[in-house]
Parts: sequence; structure tokens; C-alpha cells
Amino acid sequence: MKIRTGLGYDVHALASGRQLWIGGVLIPHTLGLQGHSDADVLIHALCDALLGAANLRDIGFHFPDTASEFEGIDSKLLLARTMELVRSRGWELGNADITVCAERPKLNPHIPAMKAALARAMGADEEDISIKATTTEHLGFTGREEGISAYAVVLITKE
Repeated sequence: MKIRTGLGYDVHALASGRQLWIGGVLIPHTLGLQGHSDADVLIHALCDALLGAANLRDIGFHFPDTASEFEGIDSKLLLARTMELVRSRGWELGNADITVCAERPKLNPHIPAMKAALARAMGADEEDISIKATTTEHLGFTGREEGISAYAVVLITKE
């Protein structure tokens, strides 16, 4: 059996007039994330981790923010397409470990719904997806509530 790991990182600025989508879940908040798609920072980091592990470049290569077909797209669709690409190379998800950095809103109450949404989009087991939320103790752009970032690490396997 072959195994590989991948690391993904993404960041989006907070902006008024946008919805806040994180982990495939709409989260009530006064601000949303700015981006070409729905700007789901967690899913974008996860896609990059999966694509990197499978040596398939990155999310911007496959789903460029210059393409009108991806404008406003639900990032769960990008994640499903990413899993199709990964599986087309014979790889399968072992597990994913994801950390979201946001000062507000509190994300912990939404983690079960996020895990369920990601598992559905990926065709994976919730047990194989770990999501954690943290703040930066008011430090940096996250602490100043200018943006939200996410880190994802994945393990993929091939028989």
C-alpha cells in the first residue's frame, strides 16, 4: 500500500454583504468571506491538501478564479470534483485533519454539521474527518477580525 500526505492552507478576507460559508455550512454572522466562489476557506484548504497529496497541483489550477463557471459556486461541488480527480488516480482518503482560525463567530457548535457536509461531498466517513476551531487571541489579521484562515492535512492511500 502507498500512502501520501498533503497540506493545504487558505485565507479569505471578511466582508460585508457576503454569507459566511465554512465547512459547507452557512453560519449566521454579520460578515461573510470575500472570494470568487462562496469563499469557503475550510473546503479550499482541504481541496489543496488533497490535490497536493495526489500530486495534482492546487485548487487555483483546477478551478481558477478567472473562470466565470466558478463564480459564486458552492465549494462542496469543488470538493466533490477534487475527490473525483484524486480517485481517478487511484487514491482514497485515509483521513483529514483541519483547523479553522477565526476570532468570531464561535465555530464549535457547527462542527458536527460541517463534518456531515464534508463527508457527503467527499463520499467519505465522518469518522475520517477531524475539524477543530481556534482563535489567535486577538493577534494578527484573524485577531483583528479582518479574515479567517484554515489549515488542512490529509492522508491518502492507494492499494
